[in-house]
Amino acid sequence: MKLDREYQKKILDCLARAFPNIPSPIEYDTILGAENDDVFVANALYLEMHGLIQPGGIRISPDRSFMIDHDALKITHRGLDFLADDGGLSAILGVVTIKLHEDTLKELVAMKIQQSDLPPADKSIWLDALKKLPAEATKHLAVKLMDAGLAHAPDALRQVGSMLGLH
Repeated sequence: MKLDREYQKKILDCLARAFPNIPSPIEYDTILGAENDDVFVANALYLEMHGLIQPGGIRISPDRSFMIDHDALKITHRGLDFLADDGGLSAILGVVTIKLHEDTLKELVAMKIQQSDLPPADKSIWLDALKKLPAEATKHLAVKLMDAGLAHAPDALRQVGSMLGLH
């Protein structure tokens, strides 16, 4: 198989050392080493497909052979972050913030009340109290529900595992 993880890392390392410039011809020779152009092209195209090197470094000539444009071979920010032990800026910038609006949270809690085994009269009382809950109290309820959920995380994981047939 032409794809080789160690060789791909060698390509990325060389491009990273030269960044923001391009590697010198001598550095390219160290990348190519004993590998033939087909192996280099396959691995460079693979890295390009994953956004780790910029597109355009490998081109198809009119005779359908591949041409290597050394001046266009550059590592991308994703490639640099991939090489970074800490995930680079992508790890920092990739933080996901989840926002639940008050009405959405109330709908989720109401759904759980409806699904509970409470008597219908009690469900009605709970649902009415939930509807009247002010925004600040709803926020406090969300924090308490999160605490309760985290406190029961092992139970939830066991249940998910059994649903997936892992236990």
